[in-house]
Amino acid sequence: MSEIKKRKSEHIQICLERDVQSQLINTGFSDIHLIHRAIPRSSLQDVDLSITLFDHTLSAPLIIEAMTGGTKKAAKINEALAEAASHFNVAMGVGSQRVALEDPGVESTFKVAREKAPHILLIGNLGLPQILEDSSLVNISRAIKMIDADAFAIHLNILQEAMQPDGDTYFTNFSADIKEIVSKTPVPLIAKETGSGIAFEEAQLLEDLGFKAIDVGGAGGTSWAAVEYHRARINNYKLQERLGNVFWDWGIPTAVSTFEVSQKTQLKVISSGGIRTGVDAAKAIALGADAFGLAIPLLKPALDGDLNSVFQMFINELKTAMFLVGARSINELKNCPLVITGKTGEWLQHRGFKPEKFARRKSVS
Repeated sequence: MSEIKKRKSEHIQICLERDVQSQLINTGFSDIHLIHRAIPRSSLQDVDLSITLFDHTLSAPLIIEAMTGGTKKAAKINEALAEAASHFNVAMGVGSQRVALEDPGVESTFKVAREKAPHILLIGNLGLPQILEDSSLVNISRAIKMIDADAFAIHLNILQEAMQPDGDTYFTNFSADIKEIVSKTPVPLIAKETGSGIAFEEAQLLEDLGFKAIDVGGAGGTSWAAVEYHRARINNYKLQERLGNVFWDWGIPTAVSTFEVSQKTQLKVISSGGIRTGVDAAKAIALGADAFGLAIPLLKPALDGDLNSVFQMFINELKTAMFLVGARSINELKNCPLVITGKTGEWLQHRGFKPEKFARRKSVS
């Protein structure tokens, strides 16, 4: 097994079997309070979760986050995820396609997503190091063609790379290199963090460079420093083990990152990182997100054959939360009043925002 396939296999097993959740930092959603409306504005059955994203109409604002590919188990996971995405008409991202660029023999572990879900919004994926290679446009073109991708994510996982003994940490001329790539890529590009969040300064830079969306991938859910900590222990990498432990809770909480990016850019915003209920999803959308992403909550059900119940649970919880705040559509939910308290409120104040304004936001009629 190649080193990259071995790493991917270890990542799946670690996420399934070990504690990889943030410990000292949380998503911030516990500081976000939606305002209950005691007088109903509509029937629960009339609440509409549909959105339009990249010219695709989705039945719910849910994106299956990029997780895996390149191994036999990864193929099984992607097949199950794609079937569920098709059934519920939601979007899906595949894991980093780097392994398939290096070994075309594993392309099928990614292609299975399009085969099982020919009509969904499907998002391709490569990491920043592969984007900054001389062959970047060729890499992106191959990855898009591989799965007939409708959009493409460039994942920004510099924390994870810094934790790995073989990580890619050499970056220069980011803006100049990326701007040309964005202009020549035939599908919308998404900048995607993987657990450390995106601040508004980087979000504005990404917008200026031509990205169409940001997946904030905030802190408070799965910690990739924790994943690499466990991987270092398995492989007896003492330095990386310590690094993973020290940076276990590094990053910008998901609620904060969602708020900052949505307030300071005009980009489409996907809120991900520790969303564990439909109420979390409702709070993320009320903070300004256009959609929310799920990863770890879907991993084990994808292998156990229990995905449909998980999707239905999130959809029911989101719809109920919208009913209770009087929002009949996702757009109305984005304009509902909400109270931001605690560390999240303090963080946003220190960053120059006025979260108290949102407590008096105009209610839906």
